[in-house]
Amino acid sequence: MMIYHGNRIKLREGVTEEQAAAALASMHEQGRSIPAVRSYIAGREYGTGFDWGATFVLEDLDAYWEYLSHPAHTASVRIGLPLAENFQAYDLTDDLDPDFEAKVAQLQKRHIDSVPELAELLAALSSHTGTSALPSTE
Repeated sequence: MMIYHGNRIKLREGVTEEQAAAALASMHEQGRSIPAVRSYIAGREYGTGFDWGATFVLEDLDAYWEYLSHPAHTASVRIGLPLAENFQAYDLTDDLDPDFEAKVAQLQKRHIDSVPELAELLAALSSHTGTSALPSTE
């Protein structure tokens, strides 16, 4: 099984180049420092209405949890979400388990419960989709 976990960010108006560069650097730090990440890409996104995106390749749900709970991921969320007008998270997998989405939602909820500040950051967004642990704003 493989999981491709993606994040997309539309930056708020007024975000500086320095702030955007710090957010991008934090996405790269996740890819370099989280052992569960097999490969990743992070950079500008074109043709979609989003400014930045990242995809992290994970082997299974245990790796997904290791990714979510790693300090580099939490730091990146703390840096990036306050800059976002819109945030989208999604998962692509070849796992045929019909409960995959519910299992991801449980991991997301566990992560947000362990770092309550994350729920506040998500709630402050004008729009977010795909974050399984919280209701979507779209």
